[in-house]
Amino acid sequence: MEKIERKSEFRADLIGIALPVTLQSLLQYSFSMADQIMIGQLGSESIAGIGLGGKFASIYTVVLGAVAAAAGIMAAQYVGAKDEKGVGRSFYLNLLVALLLAGGFLAVCALFPQGVMSLYTQNEAVRVQAAAYLRIYAVSFPIMAISTIMTVFLRCVGKAVFPLVASFLSVLLNTGLNYVLIFGRGGFPAMGVQGAAVASVIAQAAAFGVTVVYFCRDAVFCSYFERGRVDALLRLTRETRIQYLGILAPILVCEFMWSLGENMYAVIYGRMGTAPCAAMTMTGPVQGLLIGLLSGVAQAAGIMIGRHLGKGEYETAYRDSKKLMGCGLAGSAILSLLLIWLGGTYVSVYNVEPQVQGMTYSILVAFAIISPIKVQNMILGGGIIRSGGMTRYVMWIDMIGTWVFGVPLGFLAAFVWNLPIPQVYFILSLEEVVRFLISLVVFWKKSWMRRL
Repeated sequence: MEKIERKSEFRADLIGIALPVTLQSLLQYSFSMADQIMIGQLGSESIAGIGLGGKFASIYTVVLGAVAAAAGIMAAQYVGAKDEKGVGRSFYLNLLVALLLAGGFLAVCALFPQGVMSLYTQNEAVRVQAAAYLRIYAVSFPIMAISTIMTVFLRCVGKAVFPLVASFLSVLLNTGLNYVLIFGRGGFPAMGVQGAAVASVIAQAAAFGVTVVYFCRDAVFCSYFERGRVDALLRLTRETRIQYLGILAPILVCEFMWSLGENMYAVIYGRMGTAPCAAMTMTGPVQGLLIGLLSGVAQAAGIMIGRHLGKGEYETAYRDSKKLMGCGLAGSAILSLLLIWLGGTYVSVYNVEPQVQGMTYSILVAFAIISPIKVQNMILGGGIIRSGGMTRYVMWIDMIGTWVFGVPLGFLAAFVWNLPIPQVYFILSLEEVVRFLISLVVFWKKSWMRRL
């Protein structure tokens, strides 16, 4: 009877956390695909421009995600331990750090967009489009920071449905505004790539507004954040500061260096020419969609395992970790087969040269082959191993995979061996295998299982 109850509890937790996150990701990437198709009607240069502009913006998104990951680790364990003071303190602390990062990235994108984009491409037309997109899109960084931290804490206290509703409204608005502003409908001028950026900023602002309303009106959640709790930011003990930096710093370094590595990949694609860069950009929404469909499992892993560790339930945490990895493997294998089957239909809707369409499908096949390993890394590194606060393990795993293997292999494949873009992508993606093997060793040793 106890075993049956345990299975039911596991399923309920997994569905309650993973399903809203998965649906949110599905919505975002589905509409992102629609947006990409709209931009795709403007030609390869516009696709490449928005892809490169978005790639630099992704550095901010990833760094913000590092702060959110630290917040999630702390919140999950404090909620498991029923430490309300810890929950409130960690919220305000992470919110402050997120806003400081947003201000720094916004300043760079507003003042030096052309200089930043010159690192990615030598094509003047693509660079101008990318810079115009980046300057406008960066306006959303501060509101993205606030809504992201609020979303993390809502999920950790079992309110994951609220961010889902906010995301649903946001992506609907973004898609509608993209159609209006990119092509100039309803009396608005045709703004092209800049229209896509404006639509994204407005949609982010809408999501922010909905999230704030939910956050402030939920009575159970607000019990963690009574009036005056902000003062805790100024009264952090030395031990608390060291613990927080011990969690955040490795994640921040890890995610920044990983994102920098991804941007090095973008430099490789951009300098291989406009067609390869456009092809990689066209695969972005599909890659995001497939990974997003299983991102809920990774989010659930971090929260569920963190709660168990917070209660000192180490064997349950280890057992549930293996179940979550199995769920991810099964789901990713099915999605890879579907991608190989339907990928040709997807690329055919773009108004680009047949050569670019062929490149895009070949890259999608390469991604389908490697994606089950990517998903395992996401669940292991992004959820399970981090849940105990031992974030330096993940930092070194990602650093080795990206900078010792991925980036060097990418440059060799592109500029020494002169291979076509699908083969370059597949070879540099082999760094996922390296990361997975190291992560498995760390997982089996159980040294990551720790209570804060």
